[in-house]
Amino acid sequence: MSSSDGHAPAHAHHPHLAHHFDSIEKQDYAARLGMWLFLGTEVLLFAGLFLGYTVYRHFYHETFHHCSRALSLSLGATNTIVLITSSLSVALAYAAVKQGKPKKAIGLLVFTIICAIAFLCIKYMEYAHKFHVGELPGKWFRAEELMQYPAANMYFTIYFLATGLHAFHVIVGMSVLIWVMKGIIKGRYTPDYYVPVELGALYWHLVDLVWIFLFPLLYLI
Repeated sequence: MSSSDGHAPAHAHHPHLAHHFDSIEKQDYAARLGMWLFLGTEVLLFAGLFLGYTVYRHFYHETFHHCSRALSLSLGATNTIVLITSSLSVALAYAAVKQGKPKKAIGLLVFTIICAIAFLCIKYMEYAHKFHVGELPGKWFRAEELMQYPAANMYFTIYFLATGLHAFHVIVGMSVLIWVMKGIIKGRYTPDYYVPVELGALYWHLVDLVWIFLFPLLYLI
C-alpha cells in the first residue's frame, strides 16, 4: 500500500520486517526483549535445581563429598573447556556476520556445532560408565561402595536430572545454531540484519553459563 504522497512506507523496503511492526528497530527490540525474558525463565528453572542441590548438600554434606569423587574430573574438565571454547567461537561467528564475513561465520559455527557434538559424546561416556557401575538413581542404584552413605541415591538423582536437562539444552542450542548457519548460507543474515544470529549466540552462552555452575557444584565442591 502506498502513502498519500505516492511513495511506499519506509518499513516496506526491509525484507525481514513482519507486518505487525512499524519498523525493523521495533521488531529487533521486541525480539531481544523476548529472548531475555525466555533466558530469565531458563535461569529460574536451573535455579530450582541448584536450590534443591544446596538443601540436600547441607543435610548430607559427607555423602555428597564422597559421591562427587565418583565422577570423572578429567571428563568434566574436558567438557568445560569444550563449552568455553564453543562460546568463544559462537561470539566470533556473530562478530563475523556483523562484519560481512559469512564464510568465516559459517566456519566458526561449524566448529561450535562440532564442540557441541563432542560435549554430548563425552557426556555419553560418563553416562555409560554410570550405567555399568550401577550409579543410577532410584531402584537401579547398586554402587556398593556408596550405599553406606545416606542419600547417595539422591546425589545421583540430582546429577542425572541436572546434567540430563543441560544436555537437552545443548541439543536444542545446537539445532538453533544449525538453523542460523543455514540462514547465513542462504544470505538471509547480513550486517544490515543479524538479530537471529545474536539471539542464537545468546542462547548458546546460557548453555555454557549453566555448565560453568554445574561443573564445580557436582565435580569440585
